[in-house]
Amino acid sequence: DCRQYTNRSCEECLKNVTCLWCASSGRCMEYPVQRVLPPASLCELRSARWGVCWVNFEALIIAMSVVGGSFLIMLGVCCCCCCCKKKSKKQVSGGSLPDKDDERAAREREKRRVRQEERRAEMKSRHDEIRRKYGTV
Repeated sequence: DCRQYTNRSCEECLKNVTCLWCASSGRCMEYPVQRVLPPASLCELRSARWGVCWVNFEALIIAMSVVGGSFLIMLGVCCCCCCCKKKSKKQVSGGSLPDKDDERAAREREKRRVRQEERRAEMKSRHDEIRRKYGTV
């Protein structure tokens, strides 16, 4: 029974893991397991000790909130970095490796350019023949 350690020391009370020490009243009591935090009517959070005597529940709540918040922020930053990295990889691969439509369009442009050059050369040779025929060269 935890009550037998009342008005003794915190260390003696907390040797039993089911006990809660209230520093303001010097009482040792059963930890209210049906509730996560001990109610203020039982003991104030700044005076309640459980597990170790040097950490009160108020400091424990603040520390856990800071650790949890930091973890969530780091998780969010990592997710953002991963998303940005994927976007930049898509942009780089999209620019350096053309897809099939781009390749087909480039081949068609090249064919048109070659045909145009052939027609241009053919027209030039015809004009040269006409100039020679009429002696205007």
